[in-house]
Amino acid sequence: MVELRRSTRQATNSSPNSSQGTTNTNGGGAGTKRKAEGSSGPKGKRGRPPKKKDNDKKQKTIEETLPDNEEEEAVNDVEMKEAGGGEPTDDAAEKRSDAPPDAPAIGEEEKAIEDDKANGDTGEKVEDTNETSKMDDADKVEPEETTTEVPKSEETKGDAVEGSSQREASTPSSILEKGLIYFFFRGRVGIDKPSSVDEVARSYIVLRPLPHGAKIGDGPIADSGENRLMALPKKVLPKSHRDRFMVFVEEARSSIEKIKNKHLTSSDYETKTAGTRHSPAATPIAEGVYAITTTGRESHLAYILTIPSELSKVQKDVGLRERGSFVTSVKNPQYPGPANASLPQGPEYPKELLDEFRSLRWMPLQPKFMDYKNAQFLLIGEGLGELGKAVEQQAGDEKKETPLEEMEKLEHEDEIRVEHFKGRVS
Repeated sequence: MVELRRSTRQATNSSPNSSQGTTNTNGGGAGTKRKAEGSSGPKGKRGRPPKKKDNDKKQKTIEETLPDNEEEEAVNDVEMKEAGGGEPTDDAAEKRSDAPPDAPAIGEEEKAIEDDKANGDTGEKVEDTNETSKMDDADKVEPEETTTEVPKSEETKGDAVEGSSQREASTPSSILEKGLIYFFFRGRVGIDKPSSVDEVARSYIVLRPLPHGAKIGDGPIADSGENRLMALPKKVLPKSHRDRFMVFVEEARSSIEKIKNKHLTSSDYETKTAGTRHSPAATPIAEGVYAITTTGRESHLAYILTIPSELSKVQKDVGLRERGSFVTSVKNPQYPGPANASLPQGPEYPKELLDEFRSLRWMPLQPKFMDYKNAQFLLIGEGLGELGKAVEQQAGDEKKETPLEEMEKLEHEDEIRVEHFKGRVS
Protein backbone atom coordinates (compact mmCIF):
# COMPACT_ATOMS: atom_id res chain seq x y z
CA MET A 1 0.00 0.00 0.00
CA VAL A 2 2.82 2.39 0.86
CA GLU A 3 4.66 1.76 -2.41
CA LEU A 4 1.49 2.39 -4.40
CA ARG A 5 0.94 5.79 -2.79
CA ARG A 6 4.57 6.78 -3.23
CA SER A 7 4.36 6.00 -6.91
CA THR A 8 1.13 8.00 -7.09
CA ARG A 9 2.82 11.02 -5.58
CA GLN A 10 5.78 10.72 -7.98
CA ALA A 11 3.43 10.54 -10.90
CA THR A 12 1.52 13.55 -9.62
CA ASN A 13 4.73 15.63 -9.54
CA SER A 14 5.31 15.04 -13.23
CA SER A 15 1.76 15.83 -14.36
CA PRO A 16 -1.35 17.28 -12.63
CA ASN A 17 -3.49 14.56 -14.26
CA SER A 18 -1.15 11.65 -13.65
CA SER A 19 -2.92 10.61 -10.44
CA GLN A 20 -6.06 10.02 -12.41
CA GLY A 21 -4.14 7.93 -14.89
CA THR A 22 -2.83 5.72 -12.13
CA THR A 23 -6.31 5.28 -10.74
CA ASN A 24 -7.69 4.27 -14.14
CA THR A 25 -4.94 1.71 -14.60
CA ASN A 26 -5.72 0.05 -11.30
CA GLY A 27 -9.42 0.16 -12.00
CA GLY A 28 -8.84 -1.55 -15.36
CA GLY A 29 -6.91 -4.33 -13.68
CA ALA A 30 -9.63 -4.92 -11.14
CA GLY A 31 -12.30 -5.08 -13.85
CA THR A 32 -10.28 -7.59 -15.91
CA LYS A 33 -9.90 -9.87 -12.93
CA ARG A 34 -13.64 -10.03 -12.25
CA LYS A 35 -14.32 -10.73 -15.90
CA ALA A 36 -11.88 -13.64 -15.95
CA GLU A 37 -13.40 -15.20 -12.87
CA GLY A 38 -16.89 -15.03 -14.29
CA SER A 39 -16.32 -16.15 -17.90
CA SER A 40 -19.55 -18.15 -18.11
CA GLY A 41 -22.95 -16.45 -18.27
CA PRO A 42 -24.33 -17.45 -14.86
CA LYS A 43 -21.08 -16.78 -13.04
CA GLY A 44 -20.81 -13.42 -14.71
CA LYS A 45 -24.18 -12.47 -13.26
CA ARG A 46 -23.11 -13.56 -9.83
CA GLY A 47 -19.99 -11.49 -10.26
CA ARG A 48 -22.01 -8.26 -10.35
CA PRO A 49 -22.88 -7.97 -6.62
CA PRO A 50 -19.34 -6.98 -5.58
CA LYS A 51 -19.85 -3.74 -7.48
CA LYS A 52 -22.94 -3.09 -5.41
CA LYS A 53 -20.99 -3.81 -2.28
CA ASP A 54 -18.42 -1.22 -3.32
CA ASN A 55 -21.20 1.30 -3.74
CA ASP A 56 -22.65 0.35 -0.39
CA LYS A 57 -19.28 0.81 1.22
CA LYS A 58 -19.21 4.44 0.14
CA GLN A 59 -22.48 4.95 1.94
CA LYS A 60 -21.25 3.60 5.27
CA THR A 61 -21.58 5.77 8.30
CA ILE A 62 -18.71 7.87 9.59
CA GLU A 63 -18.07 5.45 12.44
CA GLU A 64 -17.90 2.44 10.10
CA THR A 65 -15.30 4.07 7.89
CA LEU A 66 -12.94 5.14 10.69
CA PRO A 67 -11.73 1.91 12.37
CA ASP A 68 -8.64 -0.02 11.30
CA ASN A 69 -6.93 2.73 9.29
CA GLU A 70 -3.86 3.29 11.44
CA GLU A 71 -1.47 2.12 8.71
CA GLU A 72 -3.05 4.49 6.21
CA GLU A 73 -2.79 7.39 8.65
CA ALA A 74 0.91 6.64 9.12
CA VAL A 75 1.44 7.02 5.38
CA ASN A 76 -0.59 10.23 5.43
CA ASP A 77 1.67 11.65 8.15
CA VAL A 78 4.69 11.24 5.86
CA GLU A 79 2.91 13.03 3.03
CA MET A 80 1.83 15.86 5.35
CA LYS A 81 5.40 16.47 6.44
CA GLU A 82 6.50 16.71 2.81
CA ALA A 83 3.66 19.08 1.92
CA GLY A 84 4.15 21.32 4.96
CA GLY A 85 7.92 21.77 4.81
CA GLY A 86 9.40 25.24 4.35
CA GLU A 87 7.93 28.71 4.12
CA PRO A 88 5.06 29.08 1.66
CA THR A 89 6.74 31.75 -0.48
CA ASP A 90 7.85 31.86 -4.11
CA ASP A 91 11.46 31.12 -3.19
CA ALA A 92 10.43 28.29 -0.92
CA ALA A 93 8.20 26.87 -3.64
CA GLU A 94 11.22 26.59 -5.90
CA LYS A 95 13.21 24.87 -3.17
CA ARG A 96 10.37 22.37 -2.73
CA SER A 97 10.10 21.61 -6.43
CA ASP A 98 10.99 17.97 -5.75
CA ALA A 99 8.40 17.60 -3.00
CA PRO A 100 4.98 16.04 -3.61
CA PRO A 101 2.78 18.73 -5.19
CA ASP A 102 -0.24 18.08 -3.07
CA ALA A 103 -1.49 18.13 0.46
CA PRO A 104 -1.32 15.17 2.82
CA ALA A 105 -3.32 12.11 1.91
CA ILE A 106 -6.49 11.77 3.90
CA GLY A 107 -7.55 8.39 2.54
CA GLU A 108 -10.96 7.35 3.71
CA GLU A 109 -11.27 10.35 5.97
CA GLU A 110 -12.81 12.68 3.40
CA LYS A 111 -15.43 10.00 2.79
CA ALA A 112 -16.09 9.96 6.50
CA ILE A 113 -16.84 13.68 6.37
CA GLU A 114 -19.40 13.16 3.64
CA ASP A 115 -20.91 10.21 5.52
CA ASP A 116 -21.15 12.34 8.64
CA LYS A 117 -23.22 14.84 6.71
CA ALA A 118 -25.39 12.05 5.33
CA ASN A 119 -26.07 10.72 8.80
CA GLY A 120 -27.20 14.12 9.97
CA ASP A 121 -29.51 14.57 7.00
CA THR A 122 -31.08 11.12 6.70
CA GLY A 123 -31.15 9.95 10.30
CA GLU A 124 -33.91 10.62 12.75
CA LYS A 125 -32.60 13.59 14.72
CA VAL A 126 -32.98 13.56 18.46
CA GLU A 127 -33.38 16.80 20.33
CA ASP A 128 -30.32 17.45 22.46
CA THR A 129 -30.56 21.09 23.41
CA ASN A 130 -28.56 20.69 26.61
CA GLU A 131 -25.50 19.55 24.66
CA THR A 132 -25.60 21.78 21.62
CA SER A 133 -26.81 24.94 23.34
CA LYS A 134 -23.52 25.04 25.21
CA MET A 135 -22.00 26.57 22.10
CA ASP A 136 -24.24 29.58 22.53
CA ASP A 137 -23.14 32.27 24.88
CA ALA A 138 -22.45 30.47 28.17
CA ASP A 139 -20.77 27.24 27.14
CA LYS A 140 -20.38 24.77 29.99
CA VAL A 141 -17.82 22.41 28.61
CA GLU A 142 -18.01 19.37 30.87
CA PRO A 143 -20.33 16.75 29.31
CA GLU A 144 -22.12 16.05 32.58
CA GLU A 145 -23.17 19.71 33.01
CA THR A 146 -26.19 21.27 31.38
CA THR A 147 -27.30 24.83 30.80
CA THR A 148 -30.51 26.58 29.96
CA GLU A 149 -30.78 27.32 26.25
CA VAL A 150 -30.78 31.00 25.38
CA PRO A 151 -34.12 32.02 23.85
CA LYS A 152 -33.86 32.54 20.10
CA SER A 153 -35.01 36.11 20.47
CA GLU A 154 -32.00 36.80 22.68
CA GLU A 155 -29.65 34.90 20.41
CA THR A 156 -30.55 37.12 17.48
CA LYS A 157 -30.67 40.37 19.45
CA GLY A 158 -27.56 39.96 21.56
CA ASP A 159 -25.60 43.11 22.27
CA ALA A 160 -22.48 41.76 23.98
CA VAL A 161 -20.28 42.77 21.04
CA GLU A 162 -19.58 46.47 21.20
CA GLY A 163 -17.81 48.58 18.64
CA SER A 164 -15.04 50.85 19.88
CA SER A 165 -13.04 53.35 17.84
CA GLN A 166 -10.37 53.35 20.53
CA ARG A 167 -10.14 49.54 20.39
CA GLU A 168 -9.99 49.68 16.60
CA ALA A 169 -7.06 52.10 16.73
CA SER A 170 -5.14 50.04 19.30
CA THR A 171 -5.64 46.62 17.66
CA PRO A 172 -2.46 45.67 15.74
CA SER A 173 -2.67 45.30 11.96
CA SER A 174 -1.00 41.88 12.21
CA ILE A 175 -4.28 40.50 13.58
CA LEU A 176 -6.16 39.55 10.42
CA GLU A 177 -9.18 38.25 12.33
CA LYS A 178 -10.23 37.70 15.92
CA GLY A 179 -13.23 36.12 17.59
CA LEU A 180 -14.54 33.23 19.66
CA ILE A 181 -13.43 29.63 19.11
CA TYR A 182 -15.19 26.42 20.16
CA PHE A 183 -13.82 22.87 20.15
CA PHE A 184 -16.09 19.82 19.82
CA PHE A 185 -15.75 16.09 19.42
CA ARG A 186 -18.27 13.40 18.60
CA GLY A 187 -18.08 9.92 20.11
CA ARG A 188 -18.17 6.76 18.06
CA VAL A 189 -21.47 5.00 17.51
CA GLY A 190 -23.14 4.35 20.86
CA ILE A 191 -20.56 6.36 22.87
CA ASP A 192 -22.13 9.59 24.13
CA LYS A 193 -19.24 10.66 26.39
CA PRO A 194 -15.82 9.65 25.02
CA SER A 195 -13.27 8.97 27.75
CA SER A 196 -10.31 8.66 25.37
CA VAL A 197 -9.29 9.69 21.86
CA ASP A 198 -9.90 6.12 20.70
CA GLU A 199 -13.59 6.63 21.43
CA VAL A 200 -13.77 9.83 19.35
CA ALA A 201 -15.14 9.59 15.82
CA ARG A 202 -14.58 13.17 14.69
CA SER A 203 -13.37 16.51 16.04
CA TYR A 204 -14.56 19.97 15.03
CA ILE A 205 -13.62 23.61 15.41
CA VAL A 206 -16.14 26.46 15.19
CA LEU A 207 -14.87 29.97 14.53
CA ARG A 208 -17.12 32.92 15.38
CA PRO A 209 -15.46 36.07 13.97
CA LEU A 210 -15.86 39.47 15.61
CA PRO A 211 -15.29 42.92 14.11
CA HIS A 212 -11.67 44.05 14.18
CA GLY A 213 -12.28 46.81 16.71
CA ALA A 214 -14.89 44.98 18.80
CA LYS A 215 -14.85 44.40 22.53
CA ILE A 216 -17.02 41.92 24.44
CA GLY A 217 -19.54 43.22 26.93
CA ASP A 218 -22.23 41.54 29.00
CA GLY A 219 -25.03 39.37 27.62
CA PRO A 220 -25.54 37.01 24.69
CA ILE A 221 -23.75 37.51 21.38
CA ALA A 222 -25.74 38.19 18.22
CA ASP A 223 -25.45 35.61 15.46
CA SER A 224 -23.75 37.38 12.55
CA GLY A 225 -24.19 34.44 10.18
CA GLU A 226 -20.46 34.54 9.39
CA ASN A 227 -19.49 31.46 11.41
CA ARG A 228 -17.41 28.54 10.16
CA LEU A 229 -17.42 24.84 11.00
CA MET A 230 -14.18 22.95 10.35
CA ALA A 231 -13.56 19.21 10.54
CA LEU A 232 -10.32 17.60 11.75
CA PRO A 233 -10.05 14.13 10.17
CA LYS A 234 -7.11 13.30 12.46
CA LYS A 235 -9.38 13.96 15.48
CA VAL A 236 -6.49 15.65 17.33
CA LEU A 237 -4.65 18.94 17.04
CA PRO A 238 -0.96 19.11 16.07
CA LYS A 239 1.23 18.79 19.16
CA SER A 240 4.67 19.54 17.67
CA HIS A 241 6.24 21.04 14.57
CA ARG A 242 6.42 17.51 13.14
CA ASP A 243 2.61 17.29 13.11
CA ARG A 244 0.99 18.63 9.93
CA PHE A 245 -2.74 17.97 9.81
CA MET A 246 -5.28 18.91 7.16
CA VAL A 247 -8.48 20.73 8.11
CA PHE A 248 -11.61 21.05 5.95
CA VAL A 249 -14.22 23.80 6.02
CA GLU A 250 -17.59 22.05 6.26
CA GLU A 251 -19.76 25.14 6.68
CA ALA A 252 -18.84 28.72 5.82
CA ARG A 253 -20.71 31.96 6.42
CA SER A 254 -23.31 30.04 8.37
CA SER A 255 -25.50 30.73 11.38
CA ILE A 256 -24.80 29.03 14.69
CA GLU A 257 -28.28 27.54 14.59
CA LYS A 258 -27.65 25.90 11.22
CA ILE A 259 -24.30 24.50 12.32
CA LYS A 260 -25.86 23.01 15.46
CA ASN A 261 -28.87 21.47 13.75
CA LYS A 262 -27.09 20.15 10.69
CA HIS A 263 -23.82 18.89 12.10
CA LEU A 264 -23.71 18.73 15.89
CA THR A 265 -26.95 17.05 16.96
CA SER A 266 -27.45 13.33 17.52
CA SER A 267 -29.16 11.05 14.98
CA ASP A 268 -30.36 7.49 14.52
CA TYR A 269 -29.98 5.62 11.25
CA GLU A 270 -30.67 2.15 9.92
CA THR A 271 -28.06 -0.36 8.75
CA LYS A 272 -28.63 -3.70 7.01
CA THR A 273 -26.46 -5.67 9.41
CA ALA A 274 -26.73 -3.94 12.81
CA GLY A 275 -30.19 -2.45 12.63
CA THR A 276 -30.71 0.97 14.21
CA ARG A 277 -27.51 2.73 15.23
CA HIS A 278 -27.11 5.88 17.28
CA SER A 279 -24.69 8.65 16.36
CA PRO A 280 -24.27 10.81 19.48
CA ALA A 281 -24.37 14.58 19.57
CA ALA A 282 -21.08 16.43 19.37
CA THR A 283 -19.82 17.41 22.82
CA PRO A 284 -18.34 20.88 23.44
CA ILE A 285 -14.98 20.45 25.14
CA ALA A 286 -13.54 23.97 25.19
CA GLU A 287 -14.27 27.61 24.44
CA GLY A 288 -11.95 30.55 24.09
CA VAL A 289 -10.80 33.41 21.90
CA TYR A 290 -8.68 33.19 18.76
CA ALA A 291 -6.72 35.35 16.38
CA ILE A 292 -5.42 34.71 12.89
CA THR A 293 -2.19 36.66 12.66
CA THR A 294 0.48 37.29 10.06
CA THR A 295 4.22 37.80 10.26
CA GLY A 296 4.48 38.60 6.56
CA ARG A 297 6.00 35.29 5.51
CA GLU A 298 3.54 33.03 7.32
CA SER A 299 0.18 33.00 9.06
CA HIS A 300 -0.78 31.65 12.48
CA LEU A 301 -3.92 30.51 14.26
CA ALA A 302 -3.58 31.26 17.99
CA TYR A 303 -6.07 30.63 20.79
CA ILE A 304 -6.50 31.19 24.54
CA LEU A 305 -9.08 29.08 26.37
CA THR A 306 -11.75 30.59 28.63
CA ILE A 307 -13.46 27.29 29.49
CA PRO A 308 -12.63 24.93 31.13
CA SER A 309 -10.51 26.27 33.95
CA GLU A 310 -8.69 22.93 34.14
CA LEU A 311 -8.24 20.51 31.26
CA SER A 312 -9.02 16.81 31.64
CA LYS A 313 -6.79 14.02 30.32
CA VAL A 314 -8.92 13.44 27.22
CA GLN A 315 -8.91 17.15 26.41
CA LYS A 316 -5.12 17.18 26.65
CA ASP A 317 -4.93 14.04 24.50
CA VAL A 318 -6.92 15.86 21.82
CA GLY A 319 -4.12 18.44 21.85
CA LEU A 320 -5.75 21.27 23.80
CA ARG A 321 -3.79 23.48 26.17
CA GLU A 322 -4.69 26.70 27.97
CA ARG A 323 -3.16 28.47 24.99
CA GLY A 324 -1.62 27.33 21.73
CA SER A 325 -0.82 28.28 18.15
CA PHE A 326 -0.31 26.72 14.73
CA VAL A 327 1.33 27.80 11.49
CA THR A 328 -1.38 27.76 8.81
CA SER A 329 -1.22 27.41 5.03
CA VAL A 330 -4.12 27.24 2.58
CA LYS A 331 -4.07 24.78 -0.34
CA ASN A 332 -4.38 25.88 -3.96
CA PRO A 333 -7.38 23.90 -5.30
CA GLN A 334 -6.02 24.17 -8.85
CA TYR A 335 -3.46 21.48 -8.00
CA PRO A 336 -5.29 18.18 -7.48
CA GLY A 337 -3.94 15.59 -5.12
CA PRO A 338 -3.96 11.82 -5.49
CA ALA A 339 -7.41 10.24 -5.77
CA ASN A 340 -7.38 9.29 -2.08
CA ALA A 341 -6.26 12.75 -0.88
CA SER A 342 -8.91 15.06 -2.28
CA LEU A 343 -12.44 15.99 -1.42
CA PRO A 344 -15.06 15.16 -4.07
CA GLN A 345 -15.39 18.90 -4.73
CA GLY A 346 -13.02 21.72 -3.92
CA PRO A 347 -13.84 25.27 -2.81
CA GLU A 348 -15.46 27.50 -5.41
CA TYR A 349 -13.02 30.39 -5.11
CA PRO A 350 -13.64 33.40 -7.37
CA LYS A 351 -10.97 34.23 -9.94
CA GLU A 352 -9.46 37.05 -7.87
CA LEU A 353 -8.71 34.63 -5.01
CA LEU A 354 -7.32 31.96 -7.34
CA ASP A 355 -5.04 34.58 -8.91
CA GLU A 356 -3.49 35.29 -5.51
CA PHE A 357 -1.98 31.79 -5.46
CA ARG A 358 -0.03 32.55 -8.67
CA SER A 359 1.91 29.29 -9.20
CA LEU A 360 2.08 28.41 -5.51
CA ARG A 361 0.56 25.18 -4.27
CA TRP A 362 0.38 26.60 -0.73
CA MET A 363 0.29 30.12 0.64
CA PRO A 364 -0.14 31.75 4.07
CA LEU A 365 -3.74 31.48 5.21
CA GLN A 366 -5.96 34.55 5.07
CA PRO A 367 -9.44 34.50 6.63
CA LYS A 368 -11.17 35.18 3.30
CA PHE A 369 -10.05 31.78 2.00
CA MET A 370 -11.95 30.10 4.84
CA ASP A 371 -15.25 31.62 3.78
CA TYR A 372 -15.80 28.91 1.16
CA LYS A 373 -17.08 25.40 1.80
CA ASN A 374 -14.54 22.62 1.15
CA ALA A 375 -11.57 24.96 1.59
CA GLN A 376 -8.54 22.99 2.75
CA PHE A 377 -5.73 24.26 4.90
CA LEU A 378 -2.85 22.85 6.89
CA LEU A 379 -2.25 23.18 10.63
CA ILE A 380 1.39 22.78 11.62
CA GLY A 381 2.23 22.39 15.29
CA GLU A 382 4.03 25.40 16.71
CA GLY A 383 3.26 26.39 20.29
CA LEU A 384 1.90 23.81 22.72
CA GLY A 385 1.02 25.83 25.82
CA GLU A 386 2.44 29.03 24.36
CA LEU A 387 1.79 31.41 21.47
CA GLY A 388 5.31 32.12 20.20
CA LYS A 389 5.69 33.90 16.87
CA ALA A 390 1.94 34.15 16.44
CA VAL A 391 1.76 37.12 18.83
CA GLU A 392 5.03 38.88 18.10
CA GLN A 393 4.74 42.59 17.43
CA GLN A 394 5.32 43.50 13.78
CA ALA A 395 6.94 46.55 12.19
CA GLY A 396 4.51 49.46 11.98
CA ASP A 397 2.55 48.42 15.06
CA GLU A 398 4.95 49.80 17.66
CA LYS A 399 2.41 52.34 18.91
CA LYS A 400 -0.35 49.74 19.16
CA GLU A 401 -0.93 46.90 21.55
CA THR A 402 0.76 43.61 20.83
CA PRO A 403 -1.34 40.71 19.48
CA LEU A 404 -0.87 38.98 22.85
CA GLU A 405 -2.23 41.98 24.77
CA GLU A 406 -5.29 42.17 22.52
CA MET A 407 -5.96 38.43 22.85
CA GLU A 408 -5.61 38.48 26.62
CA LYS A 409 -7.94 41.46 26.85
CA LEU A 410 -10.51 39.68 24.68
CA GLU A 411 -10.21 36.49 26.75
CA HIS A 412 -10.75 38.41 29.99
CA GLU A 413 -13.87 40.09 28.57
CA ASP A 414 -15.26 36.72 27.45
CA GLU A 415 -14.53 35.17 30.84
CA ILE A 416 -16.52 37.91 32.60
CA ARG A 417 -19.40 37.53 30.13
CA VAL A 418 -19.59 33.76 30.68
CA GLU A 419 -19.48 34.11 34.48
CA HIS A 420 -22.28 36.66 34.42
CA PHE A 421 -24.37 34.46 32.17
CA LYS A 422 -23.88 31.45 34.45
CA GLY A 423 -25.11 33.55 37.34
CA ARG A 424 -28.31 34.42 35.50
CA VAL A 425 -29.22 30.83 34.51
CA SER A 426 -28.15 29.05 37.70
